[in-house]
Amino acid sequence: MVSAYAGLPGGVAVSHLCVYDWPAADGPCGGTPHMHLVCSEGYVVTGGRGAVQTLTASGYEVTPLAPGTVAWFTPGTVHRLVNEGDLRITVLMQNSGLPEAGDAVLTLPPEHLADPEAYAAATAVPADAPEEEQARVARARRDLALEGYRALREAPEGLAAFHRAAAALVRPRLAEWRERWLRGARAAAEATGEQLGRLAEGDPSHLAEAVVRAEQPSVYGKFGMCGRLDVYPRQG
Repeated sequence: MVSAYAGLPGGVAVSHLCVYDWPAADGPCGGTPHMHLVCSEGYVVTGGRGAVQTLTASGYEVTPLAPGTVAWFTPGTVHRLVNEGDLRITVLMQNSGLPEAGDAVLTLPPEHLADPEAYAAATAVPADAPEEEQARVARARRDLALEGYRALREAPEGLAAFHRAAAALVRPRLAEWRERWLRGARAAAEATGEQLGRLAEGDPSHLAEAVVRAEQPSVYGKFGMCGRLDVYPRQG
């Protein structure tokens, strides 16, 4: 019997995002360009205006974001959020727990990507530092990632090299990611398969096991890659 899955539907994660209003050297305000390797990401825009710039092997695109917009993209999409005025988003992340465990590689210059220690030093925001210092570090890593992002925009043929560097950087974490996936998204899918099997046999007993859960954010205003995050306890 498959154990009951207690997480959010489909093994997703949810957070609320207020996109940074810090201007960048190239003009727009917004977040840190980065890429996920195994997780799709979705945006439900709840306020303000902006856009998401994306870069894939198919080219560069800009998707406008306004209240009511639902936009999503698959692993391998380099993305940069642009804030054109109080942009607020509910973010849905595939494979709850994997993004928090490192499934996001920032578009830092190649010399940082080739050195795990240099990458960690350039991307870590000290949780115990004063808020002003956290903001300074988060903004500095955003600006450093924009250097690598602009290079990819100007020479898209470098995207394949970025993919290889990102894959090498996260390789030591893959065993941990697999365990999180087994307990999360895979367990959610297998629970559905078991329920379908029971119903096919005329057995609705799992319906008597129904539960209701609710959560408030466990952290408010965390300095994320794209903005200030309200995050929920990871479920499942």
